[in-house]
Amino acid sequence: MRQPSTAEGGPVAKSFDVSTTRWGRGLAAVLRGQAQVDFLPSALAGLVFSVALFAAGWQYGLYGLLGAAVGTGTARLLGVDRGRIAVGLEGFNACLVGVACAVFLDADHLSTLLIAVAASAAVTVVTAAAARVLGTWDLPTLTLPFCLTASALTVAAPGFQRVWHLTDDLAALPRTASGPTALSLTDLWHAFFTNIGEIFLMPQWYVGLIFLIGIFLADRRLGLLACAGSAMSIATSWALGAPADQVRQGLMGYDAVLVAMALGGVFLVTDAWSVGYAMVGAVASTVLSPALGALFAPSGGHAFTWPFVLVALVFLAAAPAFPRLRRAAG
Repeated sequence: MRQPSTAEGGPVAKSFDVSTTRWGRGLAAVLRGQAQVDFLPSALAGLVFSVALFAAGWQYGLYGLLGAAVGTGTARLLGVDRGRIAVGLEGFNACLVGVACAVFLDADHLSTLLIAVAASAAVTVVTAAAARVLGTWDLPTLTLPFCLTASALTVAAPGFQRVWHLTDDLAALPRTASGPTALSLTDLWHAFFTNIGEIFLMPQWYVGLIFLIGIFLADRRLGLLACAGSAMSIATSWALGAPADQVRQGLMGYDAVLVAMALGGVFLVTDAWSVGYAMVGAVASTVLSPALGALFAPSGGHAFTWPFVLVALVFLAAAPAFPRLRRAAG
């Protein structure tokens, strides 16, 4: 039985054959693992994504590649279906785990590197477990394995002195929103791109722009849906009075980008009904983001892509009840 995962039933991106050698195929699988974070089985998109991470900082590029490589290698070692490995389905959660370690545990320490390797391998097991559970309802795993693993790491890390190298205590009580809510023109276009960059935990607008270029190179339809999700999250955030600083940094919108792509073009057939459904989901994930941020704040954790996972799974579970929505083949 096939294990459902992020890109099953999704669009077939343009292939990019790095090489016909064994090492070349392995590299292509790793690059596709990075691209599958945005539902793209494309080595070309993965290469552009890697450039984006290195543009943010060499540590992030290194940890992203390392995570995808370790996750892909672990899956191969454990005998996971080679078709899944080849299209990157065993690398994207591990890629995100690697980047999360670099961002939240200080990439310059050996302990962080070792934890990133161990966690990127462990997420393969989490992926298999999640796939078996969610497969009962024919639902994909999405980035649930990443969320489970990264949340456990960030909550536990401050309890270990050889792991936690930061001076600040990240645990805090939830607070009401404060600060100006008016969005300037600069805020708007920064937010539009950082919403895409924050999927990989990168807050730089130019990094988000590079990611968006990679998406368009692989699949223009998903590129347009990513743009629509980003715009919808900005409009929702402004309408509800979210602090402009959070909107500008992309903290309110990256889940909406993923929801828009997942519901509008990956797991449901793209048409007016699914795109409308996806935009409703994008609004829901934007509203849910601060709720989950507040939920994890007391333990020092982070929301990661939990809003995307929860909204996408609920909307996909509900989809069969709506005859106008058609599940993508695959």
